[in-house]
Amino acid sequence: MPQPELPCAVRRSLVRTGRCTERLRSILCELNRSTMSNRYFVPALVLLLLTAWGTADVQAQQRIGFTNQEAVLANMPGIQDVQEQLQQETVRLQGDLQEQQQSFQEQVQRYEQQQSLLSDERLQERETELREMQAELQRSQQEAEQELAQREMELMQPLLEELQTAINEVASEQNLDLVLREQALLYVNGSTSDVVNITRDVASRLGIEIDETEADPGPSLDTENPMGGGGTN
Repeated sequence: MPQPELPCAVRRSLVRTGRCTERLRSILCELNRSTMSNRYFVPALVLLLLTAWGTADVQAQQRIGFTNQEAVLANMPGIQDVQEQLQQETVRLQGDLQEQQQSFQEQVQRYEQQQSLLSDERLQERETELREMQAELQRSQQEAEQELAQREMELMQPLLEELQTAINEVASEQNLDLVLREQALLYVNGSTSDVVNITRDVASRLGIEIDETEADPGPSLDTENPMGGGGTN
């Protein structure tokens, strides 16, 4: 009787499906990046806005603010509660997936032990069952990741709204026309008063303190040699 090819395919699928719990574990490790990622702050219009600003009437020059909202979010009191709740959700989902994966592995092992004793018809039935179990496990993995991402968005939404309100209030008080994410800046002339870092002001409005290094701008600050040239012509 020819040996069926399913066990090899199943073994490969176990390698793939076994990565799911690793991906779930990595979600929490990436929380600071994911919760502070571009999906919460949309800089898609930055280039367009800067172009419009550069071509506007010089006499109507705008004041621009920028802030490190990632640093502010990381220090907001509610972020720890978000992380703890996501940790609980991750543990629960991992447990469910591990049980389902263990059941699948047991069925694969049973198939491999019994395949030489099964008829061709029964082999096909068992292979179909294993494929269906594999597909169901993959669906469960995707659903678990989607559920965790949705839960993260729900938990983060109040914090993001609170942060946006603080940014709006600081921008209004300082008569700013535009506020950018710090990461959107490539260069800031330190001698200009038309571009200001409002990170500490936003944090203060929220009643939190952040380290000086977190509030400092990431782009280069150059008051003497903005073009970075090394000499004179």
